[in-house]
Amino acid sequence: MAIVFFLSVFLIAACGLIYELIAGALASYLLGDSILQFSTVIGAYLFAMGIGSWLSKYIDKGLVHRFITIELMVGLVGGFSSSILFLAFAYTDAFRLILYSLVLLIGILVGLEIPLLMRILKERFHFQELVANVLTFDYLGALGASLLFPLVLVPKLGMVRSALLFGLVNAGVALWSTWIFQKQIGPVRRLRLVAIAVIAALGAGMVLADRITDAADASLYADDVILSRNTRYQRIVVTRWKDDVRLFLNSHLQFSSRDEYRYHEALVHPGLAAVRTPRNVLVLGGGDGLAVREILRYPAVESVTLVDLDPGMTDLFTSHAMLRSLNGDAFHSHKVRVINADAFPWLEENPAQFDFVVIDFPDPTNFSLGKLYTTAFYRLLKRHLKPESLVAVQSTSPLFARQSFWCIHETIRAAGLNAWPYHVYVPSFGEWGFILAGRGQYERPKIPDGLKYLTQTTLESLFHFPADMAAVPAEPNRLNDQALVRYYDKEWRDFSH
Repeated sequence: MAIVFFLSVFLIAACGLIYELIAGALASYLLGDSILQFSTVIGAYLFAMGIGSWLSKYIDKGLVHRFITIELMVGLVGGFSSSILFLAFAYTDAFRLILYSLVLLIGILVGLEIPLLMRILKERFHFQELVANVLTFDYLGALGASLLFPLVLVPKLGMVRSALLFGLVNAGVALWSTWIFQKQIGPVRRLRLVAIAVIAALGAGMVLADRITDAADASLYADDVILSRNTRYQRIVVTRWKDDVRLFLNSHLQFSSRDEYRYHEALVHPGLAAVRTPRNVLVLGGGDGLAVREILRYPAVESVTLVDLDPGMTDLFTSHAMLRSLNGDAFHSHKVRVINADAFPWLEENPAQFDFVVIDFPDPTNFSLGKLYTTAFYRLLKRHLKPESLVAVQSTSPLFARQSFWCIHETIRAAGLNAWPYHVYVPSFGEWGFILAGRGQYERPKIPDGLKYLTQTTLESLFHFPADMAAVPAEPNRLNDQALVRYYDKEWRDFSH
């Protein structure tokens, strides 16, 4: 019987941590700046647990009945928390208020659980044994949840079903507690019926989970959602309206099929066409394969190595027929090798040098991405360049995030590389910036024929900046002080308001 009691502690701890992780991850997905979101969510959650623990001293009657009731409340609120948050983000302007209200409510309820359970069990175990075992299983439950969440739950079930599943676990603990503590409760028929009703509601939520996310997506995206998927790293959504296919990562537009050629031609050809014999090419990021499509236009290219963190992204653009047509089946070329890894450690571990490198990371919205725009990263990259090699770096908008753009330029120069900034107009995004970098010098190349946008005349215009995009002072972005993330957050927040 003792193992059943402590198994309950294990499951309660796992459930509590899962709700906390879901709140933090969803806030990061939808609001950006993962460090800020996780820090504030975790802080608010722990504060609320402290309130719950303090409030538990005022419960002195009917401990088992109240413990079961609290378990059902945690299961119901926590189980539907991600559904509520998705719908709140889609349909209201009060997402942050609802987020922290849920975090505080769930935290208070979770904070009540363990103190009440310890008081219930104190007559069955010696105090020393009780405290040791409860805390041991509590910490083990937290470990189990922290491993399950990124490795299994998010990629296999998604945020909505993961929360509902652990809501069912909480409700299950409540239901079986009506048997193991029956002598301390008295009549339990009504309590069991409530528990069964909560389980039924959560079960219905599991069945309707896709409809919940579809309803949220339908409000968030103007066009029809044809595909949505959660991976370990991000939420991928693809929409379509007539012939326009759009990719969104964590609600941020990545490309529109109507004009992505402008972006990818500008990203690849000004640099690659200038390399005399580009045999080996490296692409960092770019999991959609669109940059690879442009690289494969060059017969001299013998191998393309693409390093992208998210296998969910590269698998999608390797297998989905419509998305394969956009990238020209680039990932099925015998020249292309796809590696799913973090670019920073991959560069540290692999000594190969490349003739041309494309860096197509998402914008530096948080410190995890910001590390890929630091002097440390570019110095590491420099070791993989030959004297005549060139690098093309996606560098956000020099119009909407002007200081951020010139910060990337200064960071590349501080890493000991020469830098040549340029920009292109992409209707879906507006003015967008890139930086060419290398050990040597850069001469304008002859642009290959057959491109949709880029010509010899267009190429010359890319390197001229009007007054409102001209260089401004900016600090280099360093690992220990990521000025770029601060610049970027301020500039885009100011622009959106």
